[in-house]
Amino acid sequence: MSAIRIERAGALTTVQDRGRPGYAHLGVPRSGAADLPALDQANALVGNRVDAAVLEATATGVAVRALADAVVAVTGADAPVWVGSVPAPLRAPIRLAAGQVMEVGSPDRGWRSYVAVRGGIGAEPVLGSRATDLLSGLGPAPLRDGDELPVLAATPLGERDFAALRASGAQGGPGALDLTVTLGPREDWFRASAVEAFLSSAFTATGDSNRVGLRLDGPVLERARDGELASEGMVLGAVQVPPSGKPVIFLADHPVTGGYPVIAVVDSVGVAAAAQARPGESVRFRVHAGSR
Repeated sequence: MSAIRIERAGALTTVQDRGRPGYAHLGVPRSGAADLPALDQANALVGNRVDAAVLEATATGVAVRALADAVVAVTGADAPVWVGSVPAPLRAPIRLAAGQVMEVGSPDRGWRSYVAVRGGIGAEPVLGSRATDLLSGLGPAPLRDGDELPVLAATPLGERDFAALRASGAQGGPGALDLTVTLGPREDWFRASAVEAFLSSAFTATGDSNRVGLRLDGPVLERARDGELASEGMVLGAVQVPPSGKPVIFLADHPVTGGYPVIAVVDSVGVAAAAQARPGESVRFRVHAGSR
């Protein structure tokens, strides 16, 4: 079994895959990659299974050393990539010889980068997933400088197959922060003017955001009702509004229940885009056709 070593962990680098669906009744969120399309693209570019585990790096990138010959790919945020001091392509397979270091820098656009290694990261599965869940504390701990991770065995990649994988890349990137929502289920807890402000105003992504949720600043969304809800189920993409009136978009590590009203739910494309939002970026909402 081959391995990689984390030479620079950056602000936050975790192991992620497609998560743990089906355990909400145990209080466990799906977790997994915050930007699922970027995860899927990274795995496709190195010929991995769709459920293979990768690295998710945040804000300042990551540097990894191949401890054996490897094929890797970087997707997600628009970030510079180097092998040693030589620039390397984004969203394309890259060959690393044993001992070489690939570094992903701070992104110019987007917030999270994904590093796939052919074979997949071989962290120990928990409830069927290798994902780090920061809310539940499941999966591997966030990575630190010097950590070594096993890489699962994979067949060698010939030049023809490598060229085919490279030809399939170079597409994608962070989506526009114009997020499509379905209103409700607690739209009626807000004044009509608040719903209108939610759909017509620009909000700003804040630095208090994390894998649990994207916190927004902007107009205060005033309630039409007093009191609080009984705790109820929460889904990925739920836009919950706490007493401050400032909305929060629930991301991969969101809690499975909550007591604040949900004014709308962001669709899956919008969740991936929200996961790439940088502090200070403008976020807008538009209603899904037919939901109003």
